This record gives sequence, structure tokens and C-alpha cells, in this order.
Amino acid sequence: MDWSEDMLKIGICDDSKIFLICAEKLIRKWSDERRIPVKIYTFNNGDKLVAANTEERLDIIFLDIIMPLLNGMDAARELRQRDKSVKIIFLTSSPEFALESYEVKAQGYVLKPIAYDKLKELLDECAQSFAEEPKNMVIKTVTGYQKLYFHEIEYAEAQNKRVFFHLRSGNIIESAEPFHSFEERFSSQDGFFKCHRSYLVYLQNVDHFTAAEITTKSGRNIPVSRGYAKAFKEAYFAQMFQDS
Repeated sequence: MDWSEDMLKIGICDDSKIFLICAEKLIRKWSDERRIPVKIYTFNNGDKLVAANTEERLDIIFLDIIMPLLNGMDAARELRQRDKSVKIIFLTSSPEFALESYEVKAQGYVLKPIAYDKLKELLDECAQSFAEEPKNMVIKTVTGYQKLYFHEIEYAEAQNKRVFFHLRSGNIIESAEPFHSFEERFSSQDGFFKCHRSYLVYLQNVDHFTAAEITTKSGRNIPVSRGYAKAFKEAYFAQMFQDS
């Protein structure tokens, strides 16, 4: 199996230094076998893990259940409040916590000492789910991290150092990240176009347009700057041709 996904950010949280070393070694073995690059972060308590994931979001977290201070289950609850998408895999010496793990939508659990086959199975499942998902991006909102699927986005609007994502459903997601960061991340290859200094539109969700205005599929209207009108028209028809 030859994977060519982007680098996965994987966190391991356990109060045993020996276990952290062992788990990291097995994850790197999986990474080498599957040809999936990984960046591994290790933590010896839940508080450090939760704080770190707030600053730089992880894709997968291996989390020991029995730890001093903030135990694994409470750490998972805090993680879920801020991040609905991160995949959590519990580490435990007893399967008695399996039912409780459903509360925080855990991907699964691994019994200690770790059996490589089980670890490999869970990592394969995680990697496969990432590969099969529609195009998406996880953004930092005012309340935590949220995954946005491109096909759900009509446009992003910059307002007073905030960015508002207007979705086809009518919902609006507020992000604390600067607009220029989304200009860099939402590219024309992904189907996005900057039609105005304060707007990024997803071309597939454009219903119709004039030289001065775009109407989205939900009926919202957004401006097109004069300097962007010709380039927008070309990008729109190029996208439609690509999708046909």
C-alpha cells in the first residue's frame, strides 16, 4: 500500500517516559511501512496536551487513560469541546473504559503493552478516513477547531480582523485567523477565487454573476472588484470546464 498523504501530526500522552519512547518507535515503524510522513509530539500529562492542541492542532492523539492530575478521559472531554475532528485513541491496561470512550467519540483503544498489529490497524483506519474524506480544511474558530468541507462553503468574508465563512446551509462560522492566511491556504487549485479584497468565493457554489456581483447558490450576493472581474470570469469557466 503506497500512501501519499500530507504529513500527519500525531500526539502521544502518557506519564511513563519508557512507554512514550516505545509508542513513538512503533508509530515510526508504521510510518516507514506505509510511507506516510508523521510529526510526533509527546506529552507527560493531559494539561500540556490540551494546551498544545489549542496552539497547533493534531490529527491523531494516543491518550493514556490513567494519569495523575488531568486523567485521559477528562483530557479527551476538554479536547472535544475545542476540537470536534481530532481522532482520539485511548491507551489503557484494561478494556473496562471501552464504553466510556464512546462519549468522546474515540477512534478506539489500544491495550498495554501495545501490540503492533492493533496499533497498525487503528492508524490504517485513521489514514484511510483522511484519504476518503471530501476536500476540507480545519480552521481555528473563536471557540476551537472546526472542519469545513469545501463543498459547504459559499464564500469567506473579512470583517474587522475576523473572517466569516458563509455556508450553503445558511450557517456562518467565525474564525479568529487573519484573512491573508486563508488566501494562502484556499488556492485556485482548490476552487477558490479572491473576487474582492475582502472576499474569497468557492467557484462551485456560484449560481450566476455579472461584472460587478456574484450570486451564490443560496441566493447571497457578494461584490466583484473591477480589477478582478476578467480574471474571475476566466477562473469560473475554467473550473466549470474542469468539472464537466
